[in-house]
Amino acid sequence: MRALLKASALALALLASAAAGYRLGTGAWPDSAALTQFDGQSPDAQPAGGAAPPAAQRTVLYWRHPDGAPDYAPEPKKTEDGRDYLPVYEDEEPTLPGEKAREKEAVAKTDKKILYYRNPMGLPDTSPVPKKDWMGMDYIPVYEGEEEGGDSSVQISLDRVQRSGVRTEPAEMRRVARPVRASGVARFDERTLHSVTLRADGFIEKLYVEETGAHIEAGQPLFRVYSPAMVNAQVDYRIAKADRTARTAAPHGLFGAEQRLRNLEVPEAVIEKMRATGEPVMAIDWPAPATGFVMSKNAVEGQMVRMGEEIFRIASLEKIWVIAEVAERDLGLVALGQPATVRFKAFPSEPYSGRVTFILHELDPATRTGKVRIEIDNPGHRIKHEMYADVDVDAGTGTEPRIAVPNSAVIDSGDRQVVIVARGEGRFEPRQVELGKRGDDYTEVLEGIAKGDEVVVAANFLIDAESNLKAALSTFTADSAGAKAKDEKKAATPAKDHDAHSGHGDHER
Repeated sequence: MRALLKASALALALLASAAAGYRLGTGAWPDSAALTQFDGQSPDAQPAGGAAPPAAQRTVLYWRHPDGAPDYAPEPKKTEDGRDYLPVYEDEEPTLPGEKAREKEAVAKTDKKILYYRNPMGLPDTSPVPKKDWMGMDYIPVYEGEEEGGDSSVQISLDRVQRSGVRTEPAEMRRVARPVRASGVARFDERTLHSVTLRADGFIEKLYVEETGAHIEAGQPLFRVYSPAMVNAQVDYRIAKADRTARTAAPHGLFGAEQRLRNLEVPEAVIEKMRATGEPVMAIDWPAPATGFVMSKNAVEGQMVRMGEEIFRIASLEKIWVIAEVAERDLGLVALGQPATVRFKAFPSEPYSGRVTFILHELDPATRTGKVRIEIDNPGHRIKHEMYADVDVDAGTGTEPRIAVPNSAVIDSGDRQVVIVARGEGRFEPRQVELGKRGDDYTEVLEGIAKGDEVVVAANFLIDAESNLKAALSTFTADSAGAKAKDEKKAATPAKDHDAHSGHGDHER
């Protein structure tokens, strides 16, 4: 009978407990597993399976956002839409990646000296004694010789790393290319220039080409000229040829007369006509020496031209030279054979491709620029003499791949260049590097990092500032410890001397 009453009382207690849980707002009746926990046990017994203790006996560390956003509060709080923040109990705090590894490291640190305690959220706040932050989180001890990177290496919580927008990128082998930009001017190819002159005085009887800029073909007559010296040379040639036939003159007489005609550059067609007819040609149609465009015309009909005076200047425009004015600081990047892109002001949407064919051996003392020649094709003769152009020389072509990092990864203070290397688990190490060429997107690193090192490309200034703060704090701690040791030594020295003097006095007595 007593056992029956005991069982009835236990059943009533379970029903009352379940009803109370539903009225308190749990929204569901306890499951059967929860009810069977008390089977054969007293109500005060520990739940099986290591279940968490009741919420009334657990310590709340902080409250977190119900959606999992990185938003926390030290006390109960509601979201903007009226939802309650969720409590995070001491036994429910999530374990961050790598925390187990750090726990193993902590076992090995038990014999090491603790230098100070740092803020668990990575804030620049330290303490010589253990303490908690405003959310109840313990400050993290920093042991002597804890980090490989020395005083410059820092460790930041993974949560703060994410909130700060820290991004990394591996150092890789790249061709660092930075286009060398300069302004340029179109010039004709000087190798195609021809100057039309006479080697004897003469008179222009007729001009066949009467305008500058006209396109001419090789052999086309330019003008008709009468030159007394050229007529006399033809007469001498005819006389020498007649005397040679009559065998009254030496053979070299005809040769000398023909050579005089060639020295005066009498056209070959004139000589052949004179040989055929036996009569000198009084007015000579002077042919064009090459195909091209008339760049200058310095004669009119009826004009007398002196020996050596330029009558026409002809140039070919099949190829064009672009003379670029490259700044002195960029000349070391330019080399022969490098490709270049030229955009003329007249045709901004039509880039022309060319190559560097010559670098002048001197600088303009007024502008401190060097002249670099780029040769390009001129189809359709659209590019005109003296056109302005923008030149981009690909200075990275032909170079071997080298270790390079994004430009944003380099912190340059003027006297030193630093790159922040991520070592994992929220640990970062500033490294001083030696830089090489700097491109538009990447910078060559000659010394300081290796291929594959993860470098910080965003928020690196924040990490560098924290590293500098830590170094300063470490220096301050070291100075304080040294001063303390010095004071202790100084305080101990008089006592030692006093003992020595006392001993000496006793000896004398």
